[in-house]
Amino acid sequence: MAASDIGIDLGTRNCLVYSTGKGLVLKESTVVVYDKDTEKIKAIGEEARQMAGHANSGMEVIRPIRQGVIVDYVVMEKMLKYFISKAIGRRAFRKPRISICVPSGITEIERKAVEESTYQAGAREVFLVEEPIAAAIGAGVDVTKPFGNLIVDIGAGTTDAAVISLAGVVVSGSIKVAGDVFDQAIMNYVRKNHSLFISEDAAEEIKIKIGTACEEADPRTMEVKGRNVITGLPKVATLTSEEIRVALKDATGQIVELVHSILEKTPPELAADIVDRGIVLTGGGALLHGMDTLIEQKTGVSATTIQDAMGVVAIGTGKYAEVMAKMDE
Repeated sequence: MAASDIGIDLGTRNCLVYSTGKGLVLKESTVVVYDKDTEKIKAIGEEARQMAGHANSGMEVIRPIRQGVIVDYVVMEKMLKYFISKAIGRRAFRKPRISICVPSGITEIERKAVEESTYQAGAREVFLVEEPIAAAIGAGVDVTKPFGNLIVDIGAGTTDAAVISLAGVVVSGSIKVAGDVFDQAIMNYVRKNHSLFISEDAAEEIKIKIGTACEEADPRTMEVKGRNVITGLPKVATLTSEEIRVALKDATGQIVELVHSILEKTPPELAADIVDRGIVLTGGGALLHGMDTLIEQKTGVSATTIQDAMGVVAIGTGKYAEVMAKMDE
């Protein structure tokens, strides 16, 4: 039995690691806390995320990936090493095959850097997998068949949409509008319409609890605490899901536009497949209530959000080497 393959979904917000033997073995925040005084990394992942909101002036909070782009290679490499060793444990006598999922818009230089870091972190072999293909495999789509499948992966930093056939990308597009932009939009809306400063975590919570992309018959409400913009004192406001829909309208509209433009560029044969099979939504951002309904209303093509939307990219990345080996047979 060979050492298990490992799939890594290196996201803007979270890093998920999947091992073919064990399933999803790790979900950590892609954030690092650096101690300026000792010039050492103080915490990585979940631990760093918990410190981030309460960091003092001697600490720097680093997010090495922003909007799907690696901005700090040194930190990214250290973080990757930490995640890989945590995932495979000390007992691995054989180096694993590691597949890493990269955003589809990544440059050649960035690809090289990711590859290099992964070898540095202890891989025997490295595969770079394009995000939409990983998402499709993880969602259970047989990507090796000559059928068109439209996958829309809404992450934290980017939304990637692609039509896939015969294990390759036919048409693809990517925009820097995703979960983080949703949070930002909620923060701005609450500040403007309720004179309230709220944290990113609070915005995330609002998005999960009452966020929606399409109108609801009976809007839900939620109380939110923050700081009054004018007086600087703590204040509570009540928000409705309809308000959040309005706050997110611009961002969700841009995602619909992306899907639209991909459909327009799709060859007729494959477009016919997509009409039959529907659009598959993956990624944490796809969990926004009504996102699939909105895409369906605007494109006339049925859309479904995959059950484990957060984990599919990591799972698909982990299975990539196997799927590709089957293709070559």
